[in-house]
Amino acid sequence: METPRLWTKNFTIITIGSAVSILGNAVSAFAMGLLTLDKTGSVFLYALFLAANNLPKIILPLVAGTFLDKRSRRKTVYTLDFISAALFIIMFAVTQSGFFNYGFFLLLCIIMGCIDSIYLVAYDSFFPMLITEGNFSKAYSVSSLLYPLALMMTPVAAYIYEKIGLPTLFLFNAFSFLIAAIFETKIKITESHLQTDSARFSLRVFKEEFGKGLSYLRAEKGLMIITVYFFLNTLTSIGMDTLWIPYFKSVSTLGIMAYSFATSINVAGRLAGGGIQYKLKFPAKRKFFIAMTVYVATCFIDGSVLFMPYALMLVFFFMDGLLSVTSYNIRLSTTQSYVPESYRGRFNGVYQMACNTGIIVGQLIAGALAEYFSCRLIIIGLMGVNLIATFAIMYRGRRHVKPIYNRDV
Repeated sequence: METPRLWTKNFTIITIGSAVSILGNAVSAFAMGLLTLDKTGSVFLYALFLAANNLPKIILPLVAGTFLDKRSRRKTVYTLDFISAALFIIMFAVTQSGFFNYGFFLLLCIIMGCIDSIYLVAYDSFFPMLITEGNFSKAYSVSSLLYPLALMMTPVAAYIYEKIGLPTLFLFNAFSFLIAAIFETKIKITESHLQTDSARFSLRVFKEEFGKGLSYLRAEKGLMIITVYFFLNTLTSIGMDTLWIPYFKSVSTLGIMAYSFATSINVAGRLAGGGIQYKLKFPAKRKFFIAMTVYVATCFIDGSVLFMPYALMLVFFFMDGLLSVTSYNIRLSTTQSYVPESYRGRFNGVYQMACNTGIIVGQLIAGALAEYFSCRLIIIGLMGVNLIATFAIMYRGRRHVKPIYNRDV
């Protein structure tokens, strides 16, 4: 039997819409951070500004996940894009007038973080509903390209900020979000999870559904193992990422330009990995083995890369990007197809909360340790913890994880 085509109207619309949302928010948050640094001249206020954007991502995913298991994910996605369009119109008007108030921009940044938190849970829960049968792996190879594209937009944002100015960027974002939202209203799909309960969504209902979600996760040991592992994986990986720039700046033979080029090579590896997986489908029974191989290999690559000559360093940055996308595809395509529609929002909310907490904790730990130890030594320690977690959590729990990973999707 022939596999249905992936690029249906619904899948095309959600892919383009999510690209607009992810790239738009990444560029705007970075550019607003630069504006804050220029206007205040304070690194602390700049860091506070960046932290404010991430803080809502700890709690809101839990709330959003429970809500989205009982309400329309389709409406949530396009409503948030309409709100984003309106927000960027306001930001265009404010920056065009030359007005700057730190408190006001901090509030805008928190609102952007809230929108982004809810949108990611809505998107992660809605996206699998638009994938035709047998195309999950291929669909997530497409989705995996969005994150590296967002990374590539950081230097673009810096260029726009310097040469064109923020008002033009915000106006462009407003129109992009508006067009994406209009197209997203054209998605036609039956949201089966809405048919399970039509009762009014009250605080009592929220508590009941939240409790059911936790009970489901406790019963699904494989999902719990994956979530706990990726909390630690994210903590150590982000801690390592936090130290890249300080290390490159501290070495006279490297510097920021060398770091920028190495990052671009890593992104190229991610893009290549996504392209390969779009064409290549892993054997179902080998997926857990492939994922474990990637987890172990990236620990050794990341822990040793800063001890290599720069040319070899670039090769390993490319390999790291290619391998990271491989494990990303396996995890997302299998877990999202495994979790039932009625619990997918709550699972994604808990998972994102765990990873977002890992991001903040990892940044704080790396920053604190860097006051006393060298960046290379800290990265070795972080990757050592990551390697231990890989065997102590994922491999030890393989009996529960394999039935999730080793599936033909």
